[in-house]
Amino acid sequence: MRKWQKKRRLAHWHRCSVFKDEADVIAMANDTEFGLAAYFYARDLSRVFRVGEALEYGIVGINTGIISNEVAPFGGIKASGLGREGSKYGIEDYLEIKYMCIGL
Repeated sequence: MRKWQKKRRLAHWHRCSVFKDEADVIAMANDTEFGLAAYFYARDLSRVFRVGEALEYGIVGINTGIISNEVAPFGGIKASGLGREGSKYGIEDYLEIKYMCIGL
């Protein structure tokens, strides 16, 4: 892979590739150091869950291009970051848990 291909670009783009089977396309999609978001379209519900689980991305859009909102956790994996923002998962890093036991 050329150096310029490794640079992360925050822009909308798509890539059409030929693949042999489902395992091949999952391997191609996961062959990156980044992992913010992935998108795919499928009709078969079992494929939706199988591929969605296998993709190594923090966010996976299935049959939609709009995947972010205020109640969904937002964040990536690999070189795309660690942790989440938004939803209850985004605030947990800032909370301190305290246990109080009172004898009466």
